[in-house]
Amino acid sequence: MKNNRKYLYLLVLLPFLVVVFFFEVLPLLMIVFNSFIPDAGGSFTLENYVTVFSKPLYTKAILNSIKISCISSAIGIVIAFFGAKAAHEATGKFSTAFMTVLNMVSNFAGVPLAFAYMIMLGNSGVLLELGRTIGLEALANYELYTTHGLTMIYVYFQIPLSTLLLIPAFEGIRREWQESSLLLGAGPMKFWTQVGVPVLLPSILGTISVLFANALAAYATAYALLMNNYALLPINISGMFVGDVTIRKGLGGALSVVMMILMVIMILITNGLTKKLQKGVRKA
Repeated sequence: MKNNRKYLYLLVLLPFLVVVFFFEVLPLLMIVFNSFIPDAGGSFTLENYVTVFSKPLYTKAILNSIKISCISSAIGIVIAFFGAKAAHEATGKFSTAFMTVLNMVSNFAGVPLAFAYMIMLGNSGVLLELGRTIGLEALANYELYTTHGLTMIYVYFQIPLSTLLLIPAFEGIRREWQESSLLLGAGPMKFWTQVGVPVLLPSILGTISVLFANALAAYATAYALLMNNYALLPINISGMFVGDVTIRKGLGGALSVVMMILMVIMILITNGLTKKLQKGVRKA
């Protein structure tokens, strides 16, 4: 009977496994394979990787992607912490309205988000025209089509994602702990710095790795805003496969592998820190 159930479960999972193999595993293997093949043809070589790390265009793209991903993840997680805390403590209609808005804005990304920022903060944007009218130079001279402008857009879609990921973690903060700390004379600040944040830290680190990967692979928003005028890993990778002149699968594969390695490194760092924290808690 148990064997029959086992085969039934495998049969039900078969369509999912087929999709995973053909749309995730096989493309991944092909990308890694192509990254070692020169675009001009030939045997296995590291030529594509040498090109990636020797040409300024590609090294700049890697550095820009890391910089924007780290900054947007850091700002996003800080704001999301307070947002998730507010959602956890809110009750009634406010909580429902907060979650409704959060789910709505979390799906507002990509090309529509870029167009929205162009309308508001572009060279002839509504807010820039307002700044010129009222004489607010900081707003009137704002430059959206720069690293700072792109980072701000990334922060926008990082906040709702990280907030949604952190809200379940706040369920682990028991009200009894807060009440006990108040009875012992500890204020809210002391409770969160010594009890709340340490308890939430594994979830925070896990969320940071998700945010980093999300920003590193984001393509539509950056391309709609700056097209090929900015060195960014996803844009460069796309250009290798959909170029107007030639398709460079080898170089595109090498850039893709570099992106995956950066994601894995971030995951290993956050997982390592999480394990250290858990060991420290057990020893304590």
